Amino acid sequence: MSQPVDPTQSLERLEGQRWPEPPEDATPLVRAVHELRRRPVGDLRPDELARLITQDVGLPWLLPLAVRILRDTAPSQIAGGWYDDDLLYAVVTRKPQVWEQFPDLARELKATVETLVDLSRYLREEVAAFCAARVR
Repeated sequence: MSQPVDPTQSLERLEGQRWPEPPEDATPLVRAVHELRRRPVGDLRPDELARLITQDVGLPWLLPLAVRILRDTAPSQIAGGWYDDDLLYAVVTRKPQVWEQFPDLARELKATVETLVDLSRYLREEVAAFCAARVR
């Protein structure tokens, strides 16, 4: 079951866990993840959500936000508008064990992605694999 999301809170506050500063020789990705965990989740852009989600950080709070963004932007994609492929990729490529924890969210995402058209080949394959794993 997903956690209720207070968009004014950071992942640090929501998780109740403050990470130490990254080491001096940390990669830019590690530094970015540490910084993004300190920002209110409601202020995170789709590309920032994708970065955290691909690192499996804060999934109980970020997946509901990501699925909502994908759901809300799907109609414009169908009409030929912009769609966030990076966020979609980050979400549909989470391991099946992740989605077992969030079955309602997985069903909502499946219903959303089944409406999408004109996805790139690589993304179409990932979406198909996600949907196939959720037969119901």
